[in-house]
Amino acid sequence: MKLLIAFLMVLSFATQTTYAQASKDSRGFDPAFTHVVHFWLNNPENRQEREYFETELRALFKESKYTQTNFLGTPPKASREVVDDSFTYAMIVTFESAEAQQAYQTEAVHLSFIEKTAHLIKRFTVYDAKGLNP
Repeated sequence: MKLLIAFLMVLSFATQTTYAQASKDSRGFDPAFTHVVHFWLNNPENRQEREYFETELRALFKESKYTQTNFLGTPPKASREVVDDSFTYAMIVTFESAEAQQAYQTEAVHLSFIEKTAHLIKRFTVYDAKGLNP
């Protein structure tokens, strides 16, 4: 239940902040299909490793031909018990369809990101969701 509430809060935050991101991201939040990943790094206090991880993730955002909205964030200091702030990074990307998300899974730039950063990651969780029509 805590994870569901945290996911909804992160998703809500992402929909409110996408306007401040770079050109590819400024198209607004695409509600068709979301892919939310929380990462826990092995050495979250290591600045060089964090910078490398962020650089590689931003390259993924820039080079992927499938992602629509791209969001990278860090947890704020939790002010309520229901907020999970144990992760190092949250990534939210959206896709125009489940098929586009599936193609992204085997896209060379995505596989390269995994290969280049796997040694930094202790754990990750993935939440995919299809948007509901209003």
